Amino acid sequence: MSNQHFDVLIIGAGVSGIGMACHLKRECPGKSFAILERRQSLGGTWDLFRYPGIRSDSDMFTFGYHFRPWTGAKVLADGASIKHYLADTASEHDVARHIRFGLAVKTADWSGLDKCWKLTALNEATGDTEHYTARFLVGCTGYYNYDQGYKPDFPGECGFRGRIVHPQHWPEDLDYAGKRVVVIGSGATAITLVPTMAERAGHVTMLQRSPTYLMPLPSIDKITLALQNVLSEKAAYRFTRARNISISRFLYQCSRKCPKLMRWLFLRIIKRQVASSADMRHFTPDYNPWDQRLCVVKDGDLFQAMKSGKVSIATDHIDRFTEHGIRLKSGQELTADIIVPATGLDIQMFGGIRPTVDGQEVVMKDKIIYKNVMVEGIPNAGMIFGYTNISWTLKVDIAAEYLCRLLNLMDRRGYRTVLARDTDNSRGNDTVLGSLNAGYIRRAADRLPRQGTHGPWKSSQNYLEDVKILRFEPIEDGYLAFDGKRKHASRRESDGFLRPLRSALFGT
Repeated sequence: MSNQHFDVLIIGAGVSGIGMACHLKRECPGKSFAILERRQSLGGTWDLFRYPGIRSDSDMFTFGYHFRPWTGAKVLADGASIKHYLADTASEHDVARHIRFGLAVKTADWSGLDKCWKLTALNEATGDTEHYTARFLVGCTGYYNYDQGYKPDFPGECGFRGRIVHPQHWPEDLDYAGKRVVVIGSGATAITLVPTMAERAGHVTMLQRSPTYLMPLPSIDKITLALQNVLSEKAAYRFTRARNISISRFLYQCSRKCPKLMRWLFLRIIKRQVASSADMRHFTPDYNPWDQRLCVVKDGDLFQAMKSGKVSIATDHIDRFTEHGIRLKSGQELTADIIVPATGLDIQMFGGIRPTVDGQEVVMKDKIIYKNVMVEGIPNAGMIFGYTNISWTLKVDIAAEYLCRLLNLMDRRGYRTVLARDTDNSRGNDTVLGSLNAGYIRRAADRLPRQGTHGPWKSSQNYLEDVKILRFEPIEDGYLAFDGKRKHASRRESDGFLRPLRSALFGT
């Protein structure tokens, strides 16, 4: 079977993969590339999840790509709208025809002899194995397992007479009208599911082990609508994007520097949203703001559903499932026809692919990341890994730009290989997602690469700092080895620092 060779192979056709492909088209127009996607449609997360109310929990003016403004009025867009935006972006930039659907990449091996990646992919429709080679590989698979979400084994669940449905595998035929529903969890999925299901269900109970910090956010940005009436579409988008980035950064930094003050502020906001009789222990986390992700409540819908009596919250631990619901440690029993364990994700890297270098498997937990776009010791490979504290796509844009800069520099210099080398013993204990303390991240500690203690090996959640590093700082910085030799910055490569700071906010 003949090999298919490309300059760049992208794994995954979600937000990251489509973004990377568009940047290649814009900044490396001579490069041949293909996107290998296991599913039969693009969209990644926004094609996989189909549960009621699925939407973004980041504002769309920063979630949209900087090169293709989000022009809708919705701040928090539904999943179908986001997928439509991705499809239109792929079509507009002529990358849709480069996607190979239905291909599950099984192996990826770097050949030092041939200076290329060799991949095998299973065509899941035909059962045939296809072979690909590429000069450069970019992983755009996100960070969770698409085949299975995380669900604990609950005692007694086999005896439950109702239906158990995980949000990651929502059945199209599920009829919950008039039913009693218990949603287990208090994260973004639960916060979205509970008020949406309450519109048709008889009653919905959100069962949480511990509360989450919540922030009500209007679904329509009236200020942006007013700006669109007096400014050009591009100017209104730039202003809104810059404003939202600044607000997000401000809230995150304040939460880190003044956690007690921000805790008081967040809880005061919630207290004004809920009924005066509400028990605030259901809304008072036992950790500081942004130790875990903040959850957005669209138009305060969760609080309105609680006031109407359609939704209730139980804060307790599960003792066991029963025939008719869930018995809690306190002895209370929650009656349910349907139980939805919104209990999180199963984390994995590179879509479960275990890359090898000259036949030797790369053990991710033993590696550290370089500028959050490469992994030490893996040649000619990048990964697009978005933010966890602000919009994922902000990082997609600048990481893709960086990889395009790297590819163009290699062409100019005639380099065939690039490798990030840690010669300073920089390895730390925190994972690439170490800024968050969520359970799904702790469970995956043995599968994630580490970050370093300093320099380009330390993972940043600071967008403006990353803009400086990825968009402006020299590629040849002394940490990368090209064709086996480390190169230091040239004056030409350093000229990027002279570009105006407005690019950090507007992406121009």
